[in-house]
Amino acid sequence: MPKLPRTTGRKAIRALEQMGFVQVRQRGSHITLKRETDEGVTGCTVPAHDEIAIGTLRSILRQAQVTPEEFMENL
Repeated sequence: MPKLPRTTGRKAIRALEQMGFVQVRQRGSHITLKRETDEGVTGCTVPAHDEIAIGTLRSILRQAQVTPEEFMENL
């Protein structure tokens, strides 16, 4: 498993949007994204903070069903 880079919430959101995710709603500094695929709808919530902890980013990717490799290609 590759080492994930430290990134901001806005950069993570931009990378997920490039993979087909769409912003559905926002509550405070947390933005909910969803993507429809043949298997169904997947979604995740990303905090729009200055820096996301590595464990939090890993959890976001797990919820979104995105591999770290895919994420880093779009970062």
